[in-house]
Amino acid sequence: MDHGGGGMGDGGMGSGGMTMNSTTTHYTAMTFFWGKNSEILFAGWPGTHGGMYALALITVFLLGLLVEWLGTLRLFHPPPAGKVGGGGVTAGLGHTILHALRVGTAYLLMLAVMSFNGGVFIVAVAGRALGFLLFTRSALLKEATDCCP
Repeated sequence: MDHGGGGMGDGGMGSGGMTMNSTTTHYTAMTFFWGKNSEILFAGWPGTHGGMYALALITVFLLGLLVEWLGTLRLFHPPPAGKVGGGGVTAGLGHTILHALRVGTAYLLMLAVMSFNGGVFIVAVAGRALGFLLFTRSALLKEATDCCP
């Protein structure tokens, strides 16, 4: 029996998110589902073991915390008022590397959520929320108290 999609090739209109060959059929869910049998970020991970699923949830939670923490870091402070110059190329390179790390981590978190697993979504939001509470909120409060005597 031919499952080639009516002669459309592998990327044709008949594929619909399903990969078929003679031994396996794999379907990626496009709606939220609940359960430990999922693939998050890498093929076969965490698999069907509950312990590995728990590890995956902890990893996603920590990614959420890391995104918020990276968003609050300031490697180089701006020069004092009236002073021209500053860090120049070094400061710019440091900020660029920090930005790339933050964006890359945020994309990894987004890809984890795109597994459409309800537990992954909840821990991703919880990690970002706790990260905001711990890092961003405290940085904003510190700035507010530093500005006004």
